[in-house]
Amino acid sequence: LALSKSLALSKSWQLSKSLALSKSWQLSKGWQLSKGWVFMVLKISVCSHRPNLFFSMMIAQSNHHIALVTHSAAGVGRALALTEKIYGWLTARHISCHVFRDEWPANFEGFTSVWIVGGDGTLNQFVNRYPDIRIPLGIFNGGTGNDFHWLLYGEATPEAQLDAMLVARPVPIDLGTYNDRFFINGIGIGFEGEVARSLTGKRKRPGKTSFMLAVLRNIFAYRSSTYHICYDGLELTESLLLLDLNNGSRAGGGFHVAPPARPDDGMLDLITASPLNTWQRIRYLPVIERGKHMSLPFVTHRLISKIVIESNTLMRFHCDGEYGEAHKLEIGVKPGYLNFLCPPTS
Repeated sequence: LALSKSLALSKSWQLSKSLALSKSWQLSKGWQLSKGWVFMVLKISVCSHRPNLFFSMMIAQSNHHIALVTHSAAGVGRALALTEKIYGWLTARHISCHVFRDEWPANFEGFTSVWIVGGDGTLNQFVNRYPDIRIPLGIFNGGTGNDFHWLLYGEATPEAQLDAMLVARPVPIDLGTYNDRFFINGIGIGFEGEVARSLTGKRKRPGKTSFMLAVLRNIFAYRSSTYHICYDGLELTESLLLLDLNNGSRAGGGFHVAPPARPDDGMLDLITASPLNTWQRIRYLPVIERGKHMSLPFVTHRLISKIVIESNTLMRFHCDGEYGEAHKLEIGVKPGYLNFLCPPTS
């Protein structure tokens, strides 16, 4: 019995040693053949309790090469600080990226996507400089109003949005046109144009604060204008307080001027409001801000694809929050012309 037990222990030790040597050799060979895969296995074991981190590491193995585009004036410098954070998050995930601040390239050849950091004004500047860009786009809320960003990404934090964009499929988004230029969120003629004029050249506060203060400064003195409007075979001459063409549903950093608007339906939402006296304007301003005005008797809503607006007096308007003037505007839409990295349900 003693001899049998001794032989058994000896064989067990030899087998254990043989297996240990075999595993050691296999691991060594595996490390030499594919260090990247072994590194990924180590990542999996370390990050198994943190799915988001593990998922981000998996993304790092893909072929992203991202252009980060911003402007130093966007968001009163907020865009630059956010761009640095995004750059840090991407490099920590081993994702290739390059930052373009104020000097933007002639094209984005070699990049897989372009991420714009700024507000509606920066996005407007981008689509007018690169209207025929075909690689996927994204927008981070580095501006003051950030209305189009809110439409696509809601209240997502920048880092959560980054992780979502890395795996999102491009979604076709409509591009608005007016005369020989483009817009992404909307055009507001009349009272909104006067508000935008009063904000030109002034330092804007984040959100809707600056817009609201400008509204209150103009709400008493503004006089409605008369417009000649042509669309869908109709010709109208109307005096209006508001005349909005919307691709997005929100403007002014939080005013829900066109709640039904969708940026992927191939149409623009035409919202008009008849003239109101001063007290009516004060009464209904909060209603319009919350987007509860669509059923009011002085408000009309139509879906259009093309419209011509003229006035004998100089029309003051905003385009994606930026002030403009014209006697005639020919406005249309290019359905699904741009591609954005965003959830399809946004």
